[in-house]
Amino acid sequence: MTEPIIRIKHLSKVFGKQPQKVMPLVRQGIHKDTLLAEHEHALGLRDINLDILPGEIFVIMGLSGSGKSTLIRHFNRLIDPTEGEIWIKGTDITQLKNKALEQFRQQHLSMVFQRFALLPHRTVLDNIAYGLEIQKVDKPKRREKARYWLKQVGLEGYDAQYPNQLSGGQQQRVGLARALCTDADILLMDEAFSALDPLIRAEMQDQLKQLQSRLRKTIVFITHDLDEAVKLGDRIAILKDGILVQQGTPEHILHNPADEYVEAFVQNVRR
Repeated sequence: MTEPIIRIKHLSKVFGKQPQKVMPLVRQGIHKDTLLAEHEHALGLRDINLDILPGEIFVIMGLSGSGKSTLIRHFNRLIDPTEGEIWIKGTDITQLKNKALEQFRQQHLSMVFQRFALLPHRTVLDNIAYGLEIQKVDKPKRREKARYWLKQVGLEGYDAQYPNQLSGGQQQRVGLARALCTDADILLMDEAFSALDPLIRAEMQDQLKQLQSRLRKTIVFITHDLDEAVKLGDRIAILKDGILVQQGTPEHILHNPADEYVEAFVQNVRR
């Protein structure tokens, strides 16, 4: 059996001044509204358990406030958990100190953001090469690699352009190329295509699938759109109010929704 590349064990996150103080209530199943109203703490995640396999696109989805973006930010510890373990490539990253965590991120993780997050004063080529610059790769080598990934995302010849000269779809292609350029094993994509208009979004989905057929990266993809989840995902996890309500293949979820919340998503999917 293939070992997971990412394993999330009993992960919980509570936002507030004394999260450990209210964790017994969280374990007992207190509703997030009650926790906020009576104890002035916000429930982000409750007892999440996930295994993500090497080379798969694993989609995490849910409505706004479901905890999906909170969860993906735990994978590179932009957010620290209140409880639980985050195992990536055999390392519990909750135990890593600042320098070791920084090195681990640089070696193994890349992120594509919803709002592109490009550096406006840098050219397209230098934006793509930025991660390698942080890794102190010499300039000729990082620029050569950046040009390769520029071509892979269909923007050959755009080297000297600046982000404000590009369309939204082109900017997101640059963001994708930047994430791929570091050769990280794991790509984290947080609502990466949701800011794009529908036609460009569909093109980006197709391009990601084409790239993935060759690269076989491990991709964790966040979305609120089940159509997108079904199109891209090898497996899907659905969150509601910080709780994992169902996970499985797209086919399993479409044909066997776990509850009314999942069923409401499934009814509107283009089959």
